[in-house]
Amino acid sequence: MGAWLRDKLPAHVDVAAMLREQRFVYDSGRPVREDDAYLPHTFVWFHRELREEPDVPGAIHVVHRDERIVIVDKPPFLSSIPRGRHVRQSVVVRLREELGLPELSPVHRLDRVTSGLLMLAVERRWRGPYQSLFHARRVSKVYRALAPVRDDLALPVTVRNHVRKERGRWQAEVVEDAPVNAETVVELESRHGRYGVYRLSPSTGRTHQLRLHLHGLGIPIVGDPLYPVMLDVAIDDFTSPLQLLASELAFDDPVDSIRRHFRSRRSLPLETEPTSLGAGRSGLS
Repeated sequence: MGAWLRDKLPAHVDVAAMLREQRFVYDSGRPVREDDAYLPHTFVWFHRELREEPDVPGAIHVVHRDERIVIVDKPPFLSSIPRGRHVRQSVVVRLREELGLPELSPVHRLDRVTSGLLMLAVERRWRGPYQSLFHARRVSKVYRALAPVRDDLALPVTVRNHVRKERGRWQAEVVEDAPVNAETVVELESRHGRYGVYRLSPSTGRTHQLRLHLHGLGIPIVGDPLYPVMLDVAIDDFTSPLQLLASELAFDDPVDSIRRHFRSRRSLPLETEPTSLGAGRSGLS
């Protein structure tokens, strides 16, 4: 297996040191040894070197926890899953350690800059049943957003179009004359001077759908770093949260058929929360 790893990995990777430090493991978690017999059709996992990540401010509030799912209320700027430049600073990595749940995994996702409710499965066996709810559109989702008020915009309105997000591009786009794949009901709940709190009820879940739909109505969400124009925001700049909140989730439980309805503890306008481990842990009680 040692020879196989050297053949597969770039020359700059110190395979010998990683084997000594037991950083290669099989699916079972057992470390790969230099002299292990070659095993075809076998997955080998490894722990890569991680750069220093700035601490993302704010608590992860646990709204609900049982033997199958955990519902959390995440702050802005915190990635749902470990990816790219955000590994330790992600909901999954934080909570696996905090809650002692090594198999914890998200059932759906929120953008890193979006706040609010996120559902996670406690064990792998529960992920499929709850994930199927989202795929079948059997989850009622309500978001709220802070955005400018347009007196000439008739509300409520249902926005229906085709949203496409190409890999490698930051912004999504509306494709004219393509089949509808994104639908959102937009309502104005309250007005505060030039701004209003909008209730958004999506029946689909395309990437950046809500942000793009409000931008298309001429009322881009306050604090959006991508719409209408892409801003150059540093990775450790937490001063202007996107004013978009995943505020409600409702569904019939696929296991026991009980009707479940969860609400975020947060409200608009969202503000940057203090950075401290204590704050993060207090939300888990």
